Amino acid sequence: MHHFDLKDGVLHAEGVSLEALAETVGTPTYVYSSATLRRHYGLLREACDAHRDALGEALIAFAVKANSNLSVLATLARLGCGADTVSEGEIRRALAAGIPGERIIFSGVGKTDAELAFAIDQGVRQINVESSAELDRLIAVAADKSAAPAIAIRVNPKIGAGGHAKITTGGAGDKFGVPVEEAMALYARASASPHVTPVGLACHIGSQITDLAPLEAAFRVLRDMTEALRAQGHSVTRLDLGGGLGVPYYGDAATPSPADYIAMAARVLEGLNVETAFEPGRLMAANAGVLLSRVIQVNERTDGRRFLVLDAAMNDLMRPALYDAFHDLKPVRPVEGEALPYDVVGPVCETGDTFARDRDLPPLQAGDLVVFMSAGAYGAVMSGEYNTRPLAAEVLVDGARQAVIRPRPTYDEMFAREPMAGWL
Repeated sequence: MHHFDLKDGVLHAEGVSLEALAETVGTPTYVYSSATLRRHYGLLREACDAHRDALGEALIAFAVKANSNLSVLATLARLGCGADTVSEGEIRRALAAGIPGERIIFSGVGKTDAELAFAIDQGVRQINVESSAELDRLIAVAADKSAAPAIAIRVNPKIGAGGHAKITTGGAGDKFGVPVEEAMALYARASASPHVTPVGLACHIGSQITDLAPLEAAFRVLRDMTEALRAQGHSVTRLDLGGGLGVPYYGDAATPSPADYIAMAARVLEGLNVETAFEPGRLMAANAGVLLSRVIQVNERTDGRRFLVLDAAMNDLMRPALYDAFHDLKPVRPVEGEALPYDVVGPVCETGDTFARDRDLPPLQAGDLVVFMSAGAYGAVMSGEYNTRPLAAEVLVDGARQAVIRPRPTYDEMFAREPMAGWL
């Protein structure tokens, strides 16, 4: 489900040669496919529309934390996509990209008063409240503005799932949301306040989930809570079902399709008469992007280890170092010869700057171009300038068109952000 294919012996992003792109833009560079973004949104939209009776006018709110580049967001905005945001900065990015406030959800476990005030001023669709303390602060902020923003209470269903412990968000020990009993009490308290308007419940249990069972269990918790709250006389008109459905990184087991995922949600919520929201991030962006890199050299040691040293590093793509994540690595031009085991590493002065151990790859050499596949989510957005390495550039492709959507900074530009102390 991506648009990166061999044409005339060279890997292309849609109609653009990655080899030619490396010559003009340099490496390392993230490259995104507009066609893939549009296709993934379209598949989700089609699935939601097919189950409108159960899901209502479902909002697909892209998780901005997965890829916050303005051009990526603008591509999705033009399709009618919303945004799931977790900071004032992400709200501002969504607005700047053309996503209106009524399609923006504001989540996050540590919103400041200033961020809450900003969200109210922008008229966001809803604020997902994650604790009793946050509800108290939001009521106070809203009272100062004589406002009553729509809110959902984020539930921690004690159902954690995901591809790594660090991206599981619905377990009993995770920091997100509140337990069912507390959520019920918070909803009642919010209903009694003139300064917030409780409209629904929200949950998000993790990321890179490859089994629908835990998601279904979480959705059933929300259904049961909705029925219980209505029995108590409260209005519940929305359910925010979060995101988290996994993508098929090469080497992983097959993942459920978006259609199966949406159909499951519809089956659980049938007859409940609610408006739903889904918050896909990785699902839409991961396979829409690659990280283009060049081999600096191959270090062959006398003990037999072979290190493939790339010009991309852990500061460009953090996922392998943070989560032991797997990314398929492909040469831009196919290389003939028997596969050899390589440790794939970057130039950063950390042993953790290792993308793969004993990865079987064709015989590569200095100057060869390679790409990390499925790098469009949690790639550039998590990057930094460790070892004073300039951020990787970002490029958006649309057919034969290409645009640099985040230039690689020069060293002078990097240093200009750090004014010298006046006494030095």
